[in-house]
Amino acid sequence: MSRSASVKRKTTEVDVAIHLNVDGTGKYDIDTGIPFFDHMLEQLSKHGYFDLKIKAIGDTEIDFHHTVEDVGIALGQAFDKALGEKKSIKRYGSSFVTFDETLSSSHVDLSGRPFLIFNVQLPTPKVGEFDVELTKEFFQSFTNNIKANIHIELEYGANSHHIIESIFKSVAKSLDYATSIDSRSDSIPSTKGNL
Repeated sequence: MSRSASVKRKTTEVDVAIHLNVDGTGKYDIDTGIPFFDHMLEQLSKHGYFDLKIKAIGDTEIDFHHTVEDVGIALGQAFDKALGEKKSIKRYGSSFVTFDETLSSSHVDLSGRPFLIFNVQLPTPKVGEFDVELTKEFFQSFTNNIKANIHIELEYGANSHHIIESIFKSVAKSLDYATSIDSRSDSIPSTKGNL
């Protein structure tokens, strides 16, 4: 069973193409035109063991918002498409990830019901040219389109780069576990019979 998907999304602001293999080895080829964002998406791929190819061309001369949002939408759609009816998945995943002075946690339920909790205060408005508020925008778009319940918590931290990177790594680990196959089950993990 191949759990992979390709998604293309084109608007007047952004053109995004994504290929995802959920059962990968963490290979990535990512170019959004936003170097720090590329670095964070690479963390998602590497630490979740998802093979991920992303090419995005957006109106970054205006700002990075449209590109970050649309990549979140398309990536969420790719996961949703690749997981299909979600038969035999573990469904839930949680992790804590440290990065120097920072500790972040994330908790994922691939429930089919999108809801994001983002309890994170970032100490600076930017990391390089990247507006840190776009971190939440990405996860909101991603959550809505993967159709998951995702809670992200900053336990503590002082450096915005470290905080954001630990969040992406934590979500990667949580998603890796939630999307993995439980060999004990051959059904959808819900008493409702669907997710």
